[in-house]
Amino acid sequence: MIKITNRGVIYSNGRFVPSENTSNRIKTLAYKIMSEHGLSEPDGKFHLRFDAMASHDITYVGIIQTARATGRLERFPIPYVLTNCHNSLCAVGGTINEDDHRFGLSACKKYGGIFVPAHEAVIHSFMRERFAGCGKMILGSDSHTRYGALGTLGIGEGGPELAKQLLGISYEINPPRVVCVRLTGRPAPYVGPHDVALALIGAVFDSGIVKNAILEFCGDGISSLSVEYRNGVDVMTTETACLSSVWETDGKTEEYLNKHGRKNDYKKLSVEDGAYYDALIEVNMSKIEPMIALPFHPSNVYTVKEFIKNARDILNSVEKYAEENLGMSGLRLTDKVRNGAVTVDQGVIAGCAGGIFDNVCAAADILGDKGVGGFSLSVYPASQPEALQLIKNGVTARLISAGATVRTAFCGPCFGACDTPSNSSLSIRHTTRNFPNREGSKPNGGQSAAVALMDARSIAATAVNGGILTPASELDTEYRAYGYEFDPSPYERSVYDGLGKPDPSASLVYGPGIADWPEIPPLADDMLLCAAACISDPVTTTDELIPSGETSSYRSNPYKLSEFALSRKCPDYVKRAKDVKALEDERRTGKDPFRGELSFVTGALGFNPDPARTQIGSVVVSVKPGDGSAREQAASCQRVLGGAANICAEYATKRYRSNLINWGMIPFTCDDPSAFSVGDHIYVRGIREAIKNGAESVDAALISGGKTKIITLYMRNLSVKEREIILSGCLINDCSEK
Repeated sequence: MIKITNRGVIYSNGRFVPSENTSNRIKTLAYKIMSEHGLSEPDGKFHLRFDAMASHDITYVGIIQTARATGRLERFPIPYVLTNCHNSLCAVGGTINEDDHRFGLSACKKYGGIFVPAHEAVIHSFMRERFAGCGKMILGSDSHTRYGALGTLGIGEGGPELAKQLLGISYEINPPRVVCVRLTGRPAPYVGPHDVALALIGAVFDSGIVKNAILEFCGDGISSLSVEYRNGVDVMTTETACLSSVWETDGKTEEYLNKHGRKNDYKKLSVEDGAYYDALIEVNMSKIEPMIALPFHPSNVYTVKEFIKNARDILNSVEKYAEENLGMSGLRLTDKVRNGAVTVDQGVIAGCAGGIFDNVCAAADILGDKGVGGFSLSVYPASQPEALQLIKNGVTARLISAGATVRTAFCGPCFGACDTPSNSSLSIRHTTRNFPNREGSKPNGGQSAAVALMDARSIAATAVNGGILTPASELDTEYRAYGYEFDPSPYERSVYDGLGKPDPSASLVYGPGIADWPEIPPLADDMLLCAAACISDPVTTTDELIPSGETSSYRSNPYKLSEFALSRKCPDYVKRAKDVKALEDERRTGKDPFRGELSFVTGALGFNPDPARTQIGSVVVSVKPGDGSAREQAASCQRVLGGAANICAEYATKRYRSNLINWGMIPFTCDDPSAFSVGDHIYVRGIREAIKNGAESVDAALISGGKTKIITLYMRNLSVKEREIILSGCLINDCSEK
């Protein structure tokens, strides 16, 4: 089904042959596109400018506030789309949600942006329909910013990276590895894009073979896929931990762009003879079966048939992991196994991966006139133009008559803002993620539920069988050919298009939930860190660093949102971080905490640190943090609470590491994170000088259990700009100084 060649290869006359000629990366589609958007500078990095940007309503207030705080924002220099698809339905916070939307609209009027109202489109569907094009680059403040199937390099990053673009600062990146994904064969009619994507994720995630690489899709199998099918596979490449993706384009790509009124955005993209790839992944789509990703990660993949056959053992391991690592002692998924079958409680088809046109039509074909048998099934078309076409072709009527509920465009099911199942339920979803609590449960409130990812086709098949888990391959379904005509009228009559029309006299409209960023000091000469959280899990997601769901209602107030930092992982973290921050606040008023509460540090070090030179901050220690969402709040909340650094073995994603840097926190790595315990202190002498001089490591004194030992902390591969930001204390300070 999937074959991996983990060594360099060159494409030659339709074949891939072993090679070490890395200089031929420049022949890849990825490098050609990047070279057109910012050539590599003498420092060896790409310095990129994007064709467009996109943010949703969990992130855009913070981005605009960051850019404004520098005093340099006058207009949006490139097309900037603000969508409102992550609105959390005001679960808490009263008017906060709509207040943020009014702020976003006022910002588009003032600075010349594009504002997409709530329920109109999920962020990535809108960008596919209106902005993605062959050879373009788009930056988004959402990790699933992927438009590779349309020949666009889409990169998802934390908000400060978008703020940089607004301020005319390029996006820096080390020349990435490029991995070729060769698609062959033709998927069976009952195999959907989620099945292909999950098979790919399951094959590569644990090995890290594509981490921070660009995936380049080629092969004769592409021609068998509709563009929407390709989009459904492509958007899930985020879950492989790659940086971006791009596909060869063809007549179907051209037809898609023509239908969306953008024929000039098409050009043929084909893999060039001699192009070098760092690895090769061959996917025979003819052999892919319906797949399922069990909690709590999209890489926890099985075929549906394999899972059903071994369901009790597999679910027992999920329960054990939940209890030992997530504190979810009440999750009883093995109760779902009865008489050799698995019963699930809910189905959802939604968002940028699930709610696309082809998936919804296929689900309707499977449901037919059979109905959902009392099973709870929700369907969210990904945009109003798609919803309109589904009404015109009768699919919506068929879904509703079958017992499904049809909603508006909304990303909520992907991060726990709606359709929260009951306690100890198992929900099957064609959405992007199934991290812990992404379905909306609250373990600290005694609630436990879980999500398994499946394709819309198998979700519909399960609905037909009343919630008995069923792969779509077991149903004899006639899949119809649905034509799609894009009707832009919903956008023309609701979207505010201020592109190129900024109005400097317009006022920003603030609600009571919107707060400015706090003042952040520059890096001091020396640093004392206190470990406020130590996490031993193999991977820590951004959802664990800052929970999604209803906490997102406080997204525009850094102080209130920070109260939720690590709340589901380390409930005492906020108090510990605040206690450390109180010592730093005391130091900054001229007092000497090293003669008071921190007097033991003097004894451990053998000298008295100079309080005028020594910054005090908290630190989060983990193994591999930052998998998942691009939300900058995973880092900024730590900074608001006085965080000064992270220490880990490696960072799960570039975007989380970048978030730390842009908020002035040092992204340390170390040889052994298990050497640290909560309450440990780490004294780093000369840290400012080390950062300034480009040092890649620094000695530090670890004070633990009454003993002191010298350790080495690393800060490798920091660019000149990144070092400047850390020295300034954060991106806002750095830009304000220029």
